[in-house]
Amino acid sequence: MTRTTLVTGGTGTLGRPVVDGLRAAGHTVRVASRRGSPMSELPYQWSRVDYRDGAGLAAALDGVDTVVHCANSMRHTSETDRQVVDAAVRARVGHFVHISIVGVDRIPYSYYRAKLATERRLENSGLPYTILRATQFHDLVRTVLAKATALPLAPLPAGWRFQPVEVREVAERLVALADGRPVGRAPDFGGPQVRTLPDLAARYRESLGRTPRPVLPVPVPGGMAAAMRRGENLTPAHADGRVTFEEHLARL
Repeated sequence: MTRTTLVTGGTGTLGRPVVDGLRAAGHTVRVASRRGSPMSELPYQWSRVDYRDGAGLAAALDGVDTVVHCANSMRHTSETDRQVVDAAVRARVGHFVHISIVGVDRIPYSYYRAKLATERRLENSGLPYTILRATQFHDLVRTVLAKATALPLAPLPAGWRFQPVEVREVAERLVALADGRPVGRAPDFGGPQVRTLPDLAARYRESLGRTPRPVLPVPVPGGMAAAMRRGENLTPAHADGRVTFEEHLARL
């Protein structure tokens, strides 16, 4: 029997390859989006929702077997996640797959606290669930470096390292998890290499055919910065990604 899967945030950076992967795996895919349906015909179902007040979620979840929750809002994470999880509970969804971030339980940052609260909400919801924590996407690291290296002297937080991962590889893992049984907390998923910020910045500039900028190491204060210097955002034991930062840049 064909499985109907709802992808929240299905038009986003992660959501798009998740939708493509689920369709290729034989799922009937429904995309939940804040926007109205495009005029053109789509190869999947479309549901308009308001994540902040939950409008449209009940209809979007009608007949759904699995939810892959990719919707993301830096400003309204708590409201968005709470509405989606609570609506899934009411709809008695059979499997809720949630993307989270490596280090949410170790890095004192408001956005991470909100993501950790969502994990706890899922654990206590009674829903069969799977949580995947991933490291930062190549796209995010590249965007940050583009801004920092636009200046003659690149200001970068001192001692921070990253383990960037290709978003399509994370999408592949989410599709595989959605295809299987709920496992609770899945193994973390990280990029293939742990890299320093100056190294990544230099590789980014070189990919543009430009000379690397001199780096100004900025000693950032506070608990979050200290956690980043300790590498709490890293998962070297789960360096399962294959695409390096250089390979990501070369594909752009």
